[in-house]
Amino acid sequence: MSQEYKLNRYPDAHHGVIAARAILTPINTRLRPQEVAYILEHSGARLILIDHEYTHLIQGTSIPFVVSNDTGRPGDPYETFLDTGRQFSGERGWAGLDADADENKPCLLCYTSGTTGRPKGVLTTLRGSYLAAIANAFEGRMNRDSTYLWILPMFHAGGWTFPWASVFAFAAQVTLRTVDYTHIWNHLLHSGVTHYCGAPTVQIGIINDPSARKPPQQVTAIIAGAAPTPHLIAGLETIGITPVHVYGLTEVNYHRFKLTRKLTSAQTYGPFTRNYEQPFWSTLSLEQRSKFMARQGHAFATAQEVRVVYQPGKHSKEDELIDVPRDGKTLGEIVTRGNIVMKEASSTYFRDPEATAKAFRGGVFRSGDLAVWHPDGSVAIMDRSKDIIISGGENASSLAIEQELATHPHVLEVTVVARNHVKWGERPMAFVVLHPQHASKWAGRHHEFAVDLKVHAKSRLPGFACPEWVKVVPELPKTSTGKILKTDLRKVVAKL
Repeated sequence: MSQEYKLNRYPDAHHGVIAARAILTPINTRLRPQEVAYILEHSGARLILIDHEYTHLIQGTSIPFVVSNDTGRPGDPYETFLDTGRQFSGERGWAGLDADADENKPCLLCYTSGTTGRPKGVLTTLRGSYLAAIANAFEGRMNRDSTYLWILPMFHAGGWTFPWASVFAFAAQVTLRTVDYTHIWNHLLHSGVTHYCGAPTVQIGIINDPSARKPPQQVTAIIAGAAPTPHLIAGLETIGITPVHVYGLTEVNYHRFKLTRKLTSAQTYGPFTRNYEQPFWSTLSLEQRSKFMARQGHAFATAQEVRVVYQPGKHSKEDELIDVPRDGKTLGEIVTRGNIVMKEASSTYFRDPEATAKAFRGGVFRSGDLAVWHPDGSVAIMDRSKDIIISGGENASSLAIEQELATHPHVLEVTVVARNHVKWGERPMAFVVLHPQHASKWAGRHHEFAVDLKVHAKSRLPGFACPEWVKVVPELPKTSTGKILKTDLRKVVAKL
């Protein structure tokens, strides 16, 4: 079921469109009209289902469209559309439909954000979506007593398949129009919400909202997009929310394939690994435990495998796959294949066989994420390939630096990018959002905070990984799903 602000159109479409043997293309409502127009043309769309708030995005289109006024009442164009369909079907419902015999038929076409170059599409299949949905329901421990809160947008990689996972688990669903923390806490406290997904930045907003307090029921927060910091883990656990760290590939950059544009869409069907809690964690301090929780972990129940292999160079050739030692030290690239990875076919990147071929060099999907492989089989990302900071010949992981800087008690959010340095080539620059409880202490004294943070860093990081520059900012640039846009910060740094 769907509650609060109706919004039935989105979850309905994830079932009804596919049942009609059509392909669903969820569109990011934050795109510009010209980007939406390109997606509609490029995808070959033949019908548009649209909320009344976003009709300005399709002005001038010649494609038939159905507007939802989000009332759920007779006379609403969307409700009339559904009534017409029921009459056409003779009220046979789902029982009147025949299942498609080809489980590898495409079902979802997700497009990029379009931040650079043209938006680009990725096709996913019926089989992959089904298996990923089952995995998410199982790994999230969802069942008929669960209530899922929609904070993650459904247009982001098909909502990580949770539109189907929730129905598979017989769970209730609560939908929201925007990420509004007052409404989120209203549902956490009064609607029996047990599960939700969100990036760490969204989780930070949740635990720091004035309404935050322990919900009356157990709540699981499924976190992806970045590893949760010790401060965030402590904040969630303090108010009775259990963090579950998962990892998936919904972003990949074209420069990894020596192309010229950015690709941001679903290469896996949302998460495909989970960090499974180990019994011995209960004996560890929060800081020690958080380091284990920050790992990306092992493959999902329905995923085939996740490996870390040498990048082409000294140890391997271009298409050769050689596993790195499971020593937790040797750096390699995460690769995967199997049930919940996009299908390797000329049409996987919609109308772009060249990009597909490059993505699957060696018969596996190349993530571009640099990681180590631990003796227990868990993988841990050290950095994105584009985010490694090379300082004086040493490789510094921006993620590792961020993890340590986040332990400063006055830091709410922090991210690190490379900045050119005359002597060392590159050095880290940190952008910091101060915790609201401590921001007043440093008002007008940000330079003193920078010194304090550098001292803190020197006690925890090698010299080449310590930030050379620290800038306090009111907020960090983010995607629609809460991921930090380092590309925007690099543009700022390039001008310094």
